[in-house]
Amino acid sequence: MSHDPTVNAGDIARLAGVGRAAVSNWRRRHDDFPDPIGGTANQPLFSLRQVESWLRRYGKSYQVSLGDRVWQRLKAAGDLRLGELVAQAGALLTRPAPGPGSPAEGGLEPELAELVLELAEELGALTAYEFLCERYLEAHSRQLSVTREDVAGLMVRLVRSGGSTILDPACGVGTLLLAPGHDQHAQAEPGTARMLGQELSETSAAITASRLRLRGVEAEVVAGDSMRDDGFAGERADAVVCDPPFNERAWGYEELTGDPRWEYGLPPRGEPELAWVQHCLTHVKPRGLVAILMPPAAASRKAGRRIRANLLRAGALRAVIALPGSDLWLLRRPAAGERPPSEVLILDAAADLASVEPAWEAYLEDRSDQTVRIIDLLADEVDMTPARHQRRDDVGKAYAEARDRFMAAASAPPDLKVLEQPLDQPATTLGDLIKEGLVTTSQAPPKMTVDGGEVSVLTSDDVLNGTPPSGSTTLQQGLIAIRTGDVVASYSSVRVMSDGGGAVLGPHLTLYRVDARRLDPDFLAGFLRAAGGRATTGSSRFDVRRTRLPRLSLKEQKAYGDAFRQLAVLEDAIRETSTLGQALIRLGLDGLADGHLHPRAHGLTS
Repeated sequence: MSHDPTVNAGDIARLAGVGRAAVSNWRRRHDDFPDPIGGTANQPLFSLRQVESWLRRYGKSYQVSLGDRVWQRLKAAGDLRLGELVAQAGALLTRPAPGPGSPAEGGLEPELAELVLELAEELGALTAYEFLCERYLEAHSRQLSVTREDVAGLMVRLVRSGGSTILDPACGVGTLLLAPGHDQHAQAEPGTARMLGQELSETSAAITASRLRLRGVEAEVVAGDSMRDDGFAGERADAVVCDPPFNERAWGYEELTGDPRWEYGLPPRGEPELAWVQHCLTHVKPRGLVAILMPPAAASRKAGRRIRANLLRAGALRAVIALPGSDLWLLRRPAAGERPPSEVLILDAAADLASVEPAWEAYLEDRSDQTVRIIDLLADEVDMTPARHQRRDDVGKAYAEARDRFMAAASAPPDLKVLEQPLDQPATTLGDLIKEGLVTTSQAPPKMTVDGGEVSVLTSDDVLNGTPPSGSTTLQQGLIAIRTGDVVASYSSVRVMSDGGGAVLGPHLTLYRVDARRLDPDFLAGFLRAAGGRATTGSSRFDVRRTRLPRLSLKEQKAYGDAFRQLAVLEDAIRETSTLGQALIRLGLDGLADGHLHPRAHGLTS
C-alpha cells in the first residue's frame, strides 16, 4: 500500500533552506498554502507532494534529498511503527547482500527497501543508517532517553583501560556502547572490542545491534528486562557502563527479594537505582570498573544508607561525581583478599566536566586532595552528596571571597530632604502624557512563546530580578525591540533598561518609550512603581493610565529620576546581599565547625 509522505513545519524549513518563522509566514500570508492532513494543532503534518507543488508554484528553491525521501516514507507509516521500521532498515543494511529478485528482509515494503538500499549506496551503509537514527531520535526526543554525548564519552574513558569486553545492561539505542572512547580503544587493539547490551524495548535493542554491526564491532544485544530476565547471567565483562531508568518503582522488588545479586543488601522498593548498581557489579570482573549515572538523591536518601555503607566498607564504591542533572558513581569490583581503600573521591563537576578525568587519575594515584575519609562517612548519615563535601581547604578562601562580595554589594539609600508639608505641584497623568506624544506604549504579540529560538527575550522574571534577558523566541511579526532608556513594566515591577542588548519584549510586559527631550525615563518609572507597580493594561484593579505625575521641567525630573534610580539600585543590592549573606553564613558555620576558620578574639590561639 502506498502512503502519502508527510512533513512538519521543521521539515519544510529544512527542505526550503529557511527558518521555521518563514514557514509560519507562508501559512499566514498565502491562502493556497496546503492545509494540514494530520498531526495536531501545535504540530500539524502536511503532504510532502502538496508542499513540493506549492514551492514550485511560487518559485521557492528547495531540495528533497534521497535521505529526506526515505525518512518521509518511513514516517508515512505512522509514529507507532516508526521505531519498528527504523529497526527493520537496520536489519536490511546488516544482512548479506540479497540475490537478484530476493524479497526485502525485515518487513519493509519492496519500494521502501529499495530506497533504503539506494541511500546506503549513495552515502555508505553506516552513514545512511546513522542519518535515519538521528532523525528517529529527533522525532521521538520526548519518549527516548538518550545519554548526553559528552557524558557518555566521559563514562567510557573513565572505565575503559584496556579491557576488551564492555556491557551496558540498559543500552537504549546504544549511546554508551557507541561512545568515542570505544573507537579509540578499537583502533589501539583492532578486532578485540566486544560489546554486550540489553534493553527492555525490542525495537531499541535491534537498532543498537545494527549500529554496532555496521561499525564492524563484535556485539551481542538482547531484548528483555535486565532485572527480571538477565540476558547475560553468569557473564562478567571488563567494564560496565549504565544509564538506568530513574525512579522506576515496578522494578521487581517482590519477585527478586532473594536474588543473589544483592550482595550489598536488598534494595528498598523505592531505591531501584541501587538494584542497578549491584546488577552492574555482578557483571564486572574482579578489579573491573563500573560507571553508572544516578539521581542526585541516591547519594543521601535514608532508605539506601545501609547499602551505601556496605559498598564503602567493601571498597566497591570509589567515587561520586556531580554532573549536570545527575550524579556519576564509579565502582570497582573488589578482588579476593584485596584491602579496601580508606577514602572515596567526592567531586562536584556540574560546571566543569573537564575536571573529572584529572581528579579520577589523581585519586587512582593516591594523590587526590578531593577525597573524604570513609570512616567519617560511616560515622554520619553516609551522605555522599558532592555539594556537602566541598574541598575543606577551600572554605577559608571561599569565606573571604563571599565576605568581600557581600561588602561590595552594599548600597546606601538616596539623601532625601524631609518636608513638614507635602509639595503642592501641578500634576498630569500617564494617559495625558501618551496623548501629548511624550510616551508611547507597546506590548508583545499575543501568542508569543519564549521556549526556544534565535531571538533573545526579556521576561517578567528578568524585570523582577534585574537580570539579563533569559528567554528566546523565533523571528516573527510584531516583536518589539528594546532600546536603552525604555521603561519596561510587569504586574509587580518596573525597570529602566540600561542596555537593550538586541532583546525583544516578552509576554505580559508593557514597554513605555519616552521622548527623552521632554521626559526622563527614571522619573516615569519611579512614579509607576510608587503607584503600585500595576503597570500593565491587563490589570482589572488598577488603570495604569491614571498614574499621576507632577508637571516639572526636565531638570527637575532628572533630580527625581536620580533618587528613584538610587532606590532601585538599593533594592537590587538588598536582593543580592540576601543571597550572598546566606552563602556567607553557611561557609562561616562550616569553617568554624571543621577548624578552617578561627575567631579573631583575645585569649584565643591564632
